[in-house]
Amino acid sequence: MKTFVIGDIHGAFKALLQCLQRSGFNYQNDRLIALGDVCDRGDQVKECIDELLKIKNCIYLLGNHDFWVLEWAINCQSSKCWLGQGGEETISSYKGEMLKEHIQFLAQAPIYFEEDNKLFVHGGFNPDEPIDQQDKDELMWDRNLLDEAWKKHLLGIDYKFGIYDEIFVGHTPTKNFKSTKPLKLCNVWALDTGAGWGESLTIMDVDTKEYWQSDLTRFIPWG
Repeated sequence: MKTFVIGDIHGAFKALLQCLQRSGFNYQNDRLIALGDVCDRGDQVKECIDELLKIKNCIYLLGNHDFWVLEWAINCQSSKCWLGQGGEETISSYKGEMLKEHIQFLAQAPIYFEEDNKLFVHGGFNPDEPIDQQDKDELMWDRNLLDEAWKKHLLGIDYKFGIYDEIFVGHTPTKNFKSTKPLKLCNVWALDTGAGWGESLTIMDVDTKEYWQSDLTRFIPWG
């Protein structure tokens, strides 16, 4: 069984299919770790989750946009911030009411995943504290980890954040660091290559680090 990790999908159904096809992903025998934010910005969130549900071994991590969607689907809360960051597209994808199976898919998603001294998390974490003691909002929203890794990378410092050999994150687009490719910064891998901002979606083989990208999604950028 191969293990793949994929960045923020953001409703880009065609891009998701392209990544799975181009990587040769096997829905029955391989495993996919999705770093969160399947929701918002793109208008095919429903189709994306339908596709993820077809994968026998899928570990889906909760992202901040997914959390917003759960607030709407379960608690009928729809903040202006969420709607302005792509929430309206998610609502449209479901024609106003999210499927129960899809709510469950997001509601049962863990905040992080650890295996073989590797950490997978949507946003980031505080490397000075045990991850199981950290606030889930910080794990979904944190950008400090990647910012610090970028600074050390520029200085040529080979630094290890926390106890992990490798850390895989989404949330912060690599275009913030002037790249549309996945980035290795110290022991941190940045996998959000901007599918929610008109760029490509990326899937990577966790062991070999070979990666494949979709075509540009060409979404209208959000402020």
